[in-house]
Amino acid sequence: MARLFGTDGVRGVAGRDLTAALVLELSIAAARVLTRGGDGKRPKAVVGRDPRASGEFLEAAVVAGLASTGVDVVRVGVLPTPAVAHLTGAMGADFGVMLSASHNPAPDNGIKFFARGGQKLEDALEEEIEGILGVPSTPAVGDGVGRVVDSHDGAELYIEHVLGSVRHSLKGLKVVVDCANGASSLVAPEVLRRAGAEVIAIGDRPDGHNINEGCGSTHLEALQEAVLLHGADAGIANDGDADRCLAVDSKGRVVDGDQILAILATEAKEAGRLTQDTLVVTVMSNLGLKLAMERAGITVVETAVGDRYVLEEMKRGGFGLGGEQSGHVILLDHATTGDGVLTGLHLLAAMAHRRQGLAELAKVMTRLPQVLINVKDVDKDRVGEAEELAAAVRAAEEELGETGRVLIRPSGTEPKVRVMVEASKQEQATAVAERLAAVVRSALG
Repeated sequence: MARLFGTDGVRGVAGRDLTAALVLELSIAAARVLTRGGDGKRPKAVVGRDPRASGEFLEAAVVAGLASTGVDVVRVGVLPTPAVAHLTGAMGADFGVMLSASHNPAPDNGIKFFARGGQKLEDALEEEIEGILGVPSTPAVGDGVGRVVDSHDGAELYIEHVLGSVRHSLKGLKVVVDCANGASSLVAPEVLRRAGAEVIAIGDRPDGHNINEGCGSTHLEALQEAVLLHGADAGIANDGDADRCLAVDSKGRVVDGDQILAILATEAKEAGRLTQDTLVVTVMSNLGLKLAMERAGITVVETAVGDRYVLEEMKRGGFGLGGEQSGHVILLDHATTGDGVLTGLHLLAAMAHRRQGLAELAKVMTRLPQVLINVKDVDKDRVGEAEELAAAVRAAEEELGETGRVLIRPSGTEPKVRVMVEASKQEQATAVAERLAAVVRSALG
């Protein structure tokens, strides 16, 4: 049986895969696992969500499950995932729950849990939750049932926390921020305005169904157009739950997660704040980032794909900065998880500090040609078993030699297989990637 938890919680089409019944049982199981070893007080959980319509009934299921086990619930409403993680720690909760499918389309939803302090769950804890899913337990009764309250100051607490992490004003910068009609629609523009920037907000009118629809970090065209239209200095894009940040410069050119990491890493190193002069990235990061960090005297540590694995390595090694090309950036001195609002603020603060445009800052690294093809409707669980595919990969690696690389992996959150190829020339990267994608379709289709 396939593992229920993916690389970032449990996701699926709300009402079909992710049902109210499943979410109820997950909440009960999580409460049993995550409240062990408490201080004798009634356990408390923080619950937040993104603005998807399905989040309303799924939130009700979460609250019912938690309160029925004797957990007091603090509902913080629509807030970014990193805000819920922060509030879990700031409010002294035993754990946190976030309902979101991040960058996925509106019909999808997901549930993820945070341990004490807003920390992501280790695999072993997720497996334990899965293991007792649906196992009967004694419900709370009488005075033992959990109570439910709504918090109206969660957004303000998070905004103040993010603003307290930077030293430089954004005064003089004109910025467009695309909130993906998602969880950052309130807080992201407010953070940048209070930091001193002139802010034009787009994708900030969520209606429950338009999250990530033609906007946000997965659809940068709207941001690019707005930056050019308003003559802005830069554009910042979040995804639906605002744990990602991508950017565009004043000419509308994309600045991806690798470039953002390069900028933040060199800025931190020069200020003497880059812990152990080390940056943690995944195997998907562009080879150009690694070469740039080598020139800057910064060590690069690689992990498997997924910000949770970046975070695990950062905590294991005591490192302070890491992330993914997709825009998950973890500033561990200020957050326990990837935070798109925080990342955008720090990126703009680097511009203000250096008095340089984003295009100039992004020159710290040169992206090598990289092609990523998402192959849909294939059996992603057989990637490691298909000999035909393994032979094709070996042939491609021999062709590319030391000037490129191949990475084929199943998506941890969607029914896809990702084919990534890097090469010294764009044409070669494209040709090899398309050839391998065709093999994936024939071998796993």
